[in-house]
Amino acid sequence: MTTQHISDARLAAQPAAYWTGVAYEALIAFTRAEQAKRGYTQPQFWLLRNLSKNDLSPDGLGMTIPDLQQAMSTYLRSEDDLESEAEVLLERGWLSRDTQGRLWITEPGEKARTDLEQYAPAIRDRIHEGIDDADYVTTLKVLQQMLRNTGSTLV
Repeated sequence: MTTQHISDARLAAQPAAYWTGVAYEALIAFTRAEQAKRGYTQPQFWLLRNLSKNDLSPDGLGMTIPDLQQAMSTYLRSEDDLESEAEVLLERGWLSRDTQGRLWITEPGEKARTDLEQYAPAIRDRIHEGIDDADYVTTLKVLQQMLRNTGSTLV
């Protein structure tokens, strides 16, 4: 479905769930393709972020795969296999695993996390190309209101 030939009145009547779903899938696919071009996956980056005391980890302590799955439960996709992704990072020396099965970010892993983080602005800029920040903020506010209207506790 394209919006080029749809009037504003007809567009306003279209289901938000359809468009948010299409947008979600397209944005995830684009982001993951851009990350793959740079040699890493989104779940690998999430693993590094969630294990780094300089990022999402509240205490810098190691975590098991189930701990990480719980920490990422709101954004992990069904096809994401954290065990396989962690194995790649273990092979690269970016993670280590202790005898209790906890994963820990290594110094090379922390450096990799900060190196990979530098790509995020370019990916964001490409996604936001031609979109004014004010329009983007308005869109997010509209989506947040829709969530509140439907009883979501996420906002």
